[in-house]
Amino acid sequence: MRTISEELKRLYGQKVLKISLSSGCTCPNRDGTAGTGGCAFCSEGGSGDFASHLAPLDEQIREAKALVDRKFPKEMPVEERRYIVYFQSFSNTYGPVERLRALYADAISRPEIVALSVGTRPDCLGDEMIEMLAGLNKSKPVWVELGLQTIDETIAREMNRGYELPVFEDAVKRLKAVGLAVIVHVIFGLPGSTREKDLETVRYLSHLEPAIDGVKLQMLQILKGTALGERYLREPFPLMTREEYVSLVAEAVGLLPERMIVHRLTGDPPKRLLIEP
Repeated sequence: MRTISEELKRLYGQKVLKISLSSGCTCPNRDGTAGTGGCAFCSEGGSGDFASHLAPLDEQIREAKALVDRKFPKEMPVEERRYIVYFQSFSNTYGPVERLRALYADAISRPEIVALSVGTRPDCLGDEMIEMLAGLNKSKPVWVELGLQTIDETIAREMNRGYELPVFEDAVKRLKAVGLAVIVHVIFGLPGSTREKDLETVRYLSHLEPAIDGVKLQMLQILKGTALGERYLREPFPLMTREEYVSLVAEAVGLLPERMIVHRLTGDPPKRLLIEP
């Protein structure tokens, strides 16, 4: 298994950390363009609850660094520390192209920033937006993170994902055609899913053409303020145990091709929002 931490050390010769920022974008699945209410599992922070609050970029970066700097070796001088800026909350290609170009170009212009990661939806990637990201990619690496979660269309509709699988496939083709790295998010244990259905999503991603670059795996989290959280409190449904999840992840990782980088094996939400597990 190739992990992102190992890959970053290979590329840059040292530990590199991600800092989560806010672009000020919202989501077409919240404002009525694609739907309302957002995905059933998505938190009030647009799945970016650890992202810095919306503020001037300098302030966001300073606050985000303060949150993660303890993970660097104590002896590493501040001027030697390196970061990836991750625009995480909501859909970070859902806004005016020129405003986002200026924001992202400003972020990666800093010498301590080695790459840009943009979290978004596949239905928020028009040709002009992809062209803009490809232009930035000539300066420093740009990753596009897509929230797929599952290939089961019935489950996706029940979770109010708001787009169908061909939209995802088209976005991947267009992103890879201009040389952008693509990372895909998967959630194990969604209501109605099974171990085999979750593994089928992993097999699909393992054989997808054009090939994606990385995956993020996560166990379903039931969060306060989400449609799924309200449903669970009314009528609890079964969740995986830790042992079941560990076993599933171990099998899933074994299905991934050697070239694919694993960016995450699990995730932790803010404790104030967590209902289960």
